[in-house]
Amino acid sequence: MALEAPEIFHPPVKRSVTIAGHQTSISLEPLFWNLLKAAADERRLPLNALIAQIDVERIAAAQPPGLATAIRLWLTNDLLGKTTQAD
Repeated sequence: MALEAPEIFHPPVKRSVTIAGHQTSISLEPLFWNLLKAAADERRLPLNALIAQIDVERIAAAQPPGLATAIRLWLTNDLLGKTTQAD
């Protein structure tokens, strides 16, 4: 899934997702979107289900970040091998 330099620095793209039966939109760079899809595939989860699990963790935080930030942080943690939830 290597991206060439221009695509790495692509601005966020707004996408619609459903979390717990509610439509919402998130803006993620294509790199993070592709990593998120790969993480869902690896766990054999629908993409919306993984996003919903990340959202539950986000809401439980002492100072919850926005959803897009939570996804980026979760993905970074996952790449570092430290994710404990959503497995």
